[in-house]
Amino acid sequence: MNTTSTATENPVTESAAAENLRHVQQVVGEVFGSGDLGALERILADGFVHHRPDSSRTREEWVAGLRESLAGAPGMQVEVQHLLTDGDHVVMHSRRLLPGGASITGIDIWRFDDGRIAEAWEILEPAAESAAHLRWWQPAEG
Repeated sequence: MNTTSTATENPVTESAAAENLRHVQQVVGEVFGSGDLGALERILADGFVHHRPDSSRTREEWVAGLRESLAGAPGMQVEVQHLLTDGDHVVMHSRRLLPGGASITGIDIWRFDDGRIAEAWEILEPAAESAAHLRWWQPAEG
């Protein structure tokens, strides 16, 4: 498995990467700030694919699922912990604060193609459960 990329594999200019980052910041602000999915719908490529086997796959399915999720959690807030670019990818690590105090840790990866989101990957986990999984990192006794 190759885990490195070179400029020839991913020839995205610095200005294009900055523009992709700006798009994500705007969309996250509008979607989670006001519940308006219009900005997201405008930036998703027609052939958009959501890579999450337990969830939606197409553009239409993802937008509908997000709309339903937002309706079920009015007042949810998103704290962006990290927002990074790597070529045509933007990665966001966030904490989603749900009404009632529960929170979800999220990692979202978006791949841009010609200024539009062509693919997305998402990992979500309840924050309390993610802390419980840190046991494997403790040093061995003895």
